[in-house]
Amino acid sequence: MDGQEIEAKFYINNLPKIEARLQELEAHLIQIRVHEKNLRFDTPDQGLRKAGRVLRLRQDDAARMTYKGPSEKSEGVMSRAEIEFVVEDFEKAKQFLESLGYKLVIFYEKYRTTYELDNTHVMLDELPYGNFVEIEGRGSASIRAMAEKLRIRWEPIATSYHGLFERVCGTRKLDPFLLTFAAFGESRPSPEELGVAAAD
Repeated sequence: MDGQEIEAKFYINNLPKIEARLQELEAHLIQIRVHEKNLRFDTPDQGLRKAGRVLRLRQDDAARMTYKGPSEKSEGVMSRAEIEFVVEDFEKAKQFLESLGYKLVIFYEKYRTTYELDNTHVMLDELPYGNFVEIEGRGSASIRAMAEKLRIRWEPIATSYHGLFERVCGTRKLDPFLLTFAAFGESRPSPEELGVAAAD
């Protein structure tokens, strides 16, 4: 929020139960369930990733360009600078980045539903390898308070969605450039395989 992303991420077994709790609390639905296509770019030498930075092009209900700075983590809450804006044409934005020398390093997809409650955003994320809740607020206190309201145990995940994918990519012999539902099929990894603990 306000150019700074402050959030905590949780692995969830029962996402519909969390959504039912949000509705019970009369949270405001600000984005219905939408399919996302995400393209992450980097320099040929992976310079952005080595510096902890992210350059992403996303297509959901609009095309969006995002830059994220290096992250700071404290008690499970991650904070980083974020610049995001809507672009007119997804394909032209992709061509623009490639023309500047950036390389596509991973394509990933997910479904996301977003609620707002008590000045926090709660994102319900369905990824090919599991379901997650992201809580984004103005500070760790508000994020912890929302997790408690949603009856989510304080078991935040300390890595990115991309990082979780890398944990299972080698053992399952998956294409490291394609994090898709088709790649996983009906076979979803356990929390143990992902190296996470369920928070519900």
